[in-house]
Amino acid sequence: METRERSQDPVVEPRWLDLDATSRLQTGANRRRHRALPILITVDEAADLLRTTRRAIYAMIARRQLPGVVRVRRRVLLRTEALLHWLEQKSAPSLEER
Repeated sequence: METRERSQDPVVEPRWLDLDATSRLQTGANRRRHRALPILITVDEAADLLRTTRRAIYAMIARRQLPGVVRVRRRVLLRTEALLHWLEQKSAPSLEER
C-alpha cells in the first residue's frame, strides 16, 4: 500500500492580533484567554472583552458609540484593534500614573 504525501498547497491561516502591547488592560485568566484575538470578533466576544452583556453591546452599536463595527449581511462583527484602541483612550489614568 502506497503512502500519499500531503499536497504542498499553502494553507491559509486566520490572521490574529497579538495583544502583548495591550495586555495590561486584562488581568489573570482574561490575559491568558485573550492573548491572541482574531482581527474581527463577534458581539459575544466583545461583550466578554468589555465585561458587559450582548444587549449593551448592541445598544452601543445602535447609538454609534463603538468603533470598528463591520456588518456582513445580518452578522455584526467588531474590529479588535479599533475596539481596544477605543478602550485604551476611554480609560482613566490610575493614581500611580498621575
